Amino acid sequence: MQIFKTLKPVALTVFMLIALVLRSEEAEAQTHETLTVAGGCFWCVESDFESVPGVIEAVSGYTGGTTKNPTYGQVGKGGTGHLESVQILFDPARVSRKHLLELFIRSVDPTDAGGQFCDRGEVYSTAIFVSNTQEKTLAEQVLAQAQADLTQQVVTPILPAKTFYRAEDYHQDYYKGSKLIFTRFGPKRQAAAYKRYRQACGRDARVAELWGAAAPFSSNH
Repeated sequence: MQIFKTLKPVALTVFMLIALVLRSEEAEAQTHETLTVAGGCFWCVESDFESVPGVIEAVSGYTGGTTKNPTYGQVGKGGTGHLESVQILFDPARVSRKHLLELFIRSVDPTDAGGQFCDRGEVYSTAIFVSNTQEKTLAEQVLAQAQADLTQQVVTPILPAKTFYRAEDYHQDYYKGSKLIFTRFGPKRQAAAYKRYRQACGRDARVAELWGAAAPFSSNH
């Protein structure tokens, strides 16, 4: 009986600690926001935005279409309506949605309606997904400024947010993966293969050509 009397306050303390941790995590989650964009190869967009202070996580996935739980193969073949996309989880106290949108639009070619860089087709086209009027207004402001800066027509659409489907695990954090894979350049670690792909695709060269010093990520690669 004495053992139970001793264990009871210990169990109560543990329970209270668990409750405090859960409340803290819940409160933290409520202060975070998400931004979903499509900018061509999702490996690249994920890599770019995970380097931004205030971004908690960037997740590669698919959205914009109608097929439920699509696979990479299905999306790549077309017909699903989905785009390769990235959902960015961020802390608005550290970085604003508008600033993230500005970084995004200056890290892609928003004048290209046929894909991005070496990746062609609808699945690789750009888009900004919004959930409400306020988000739409911010996106419109950023696109209008981009068009004024480039003095070219910006074709990146603003689309209503749809269900975001997380891509397969092997696509997540691909840019820093250590798994050995076989590529057209021979066997490479994922991180090395990613760098070769990004360079060969001409992403950073085109972004630098288009945006010059305003390109936020080109110098990182």
